[in-house]
Amino acid sequence: MKEYILIFRHEDGHKVASPEQIQIWMKQTMDWIGGIAAQNKFVGGKGLPFDECRVVHHNNLITNGPFGEIKETIGGYVIIKAETIDEAAEMAKGCPVLQGAGNTVEVRKIS
Repeated sequence: MKEYILIFRHEDGHKVASPEQIQIWMKQTMDWIGGIAAQNKFVGGKGLPFDECRVVHHNNLITNGPFGEIKETIGGYVIIKAETIDEAAEMAKGCPVLQGAGNTVEVRKIS
């Protein structure tokens, strides 16, 4: 089996959801990950804060961000095992991140 990273992209990560909605999404996400883990296909993952970012440019300039340059943010990732990228993409279809309008899950092979 190969490993794939599922990258959670939020169209606008600065929109604030209610604490209740965040709890619902977190439970849905844990249930979704639990389903993948039950198949012995979950490797790991992390959430990423929207406010702790730096961009290092080719000329060694370091800027805060990427706040001003793009609206989209990366909210986290999980690493899963799958036979093919198509199988990994099918698993990604169940991700609760996709409930947000404009949100996406990027699927990439990493091993």
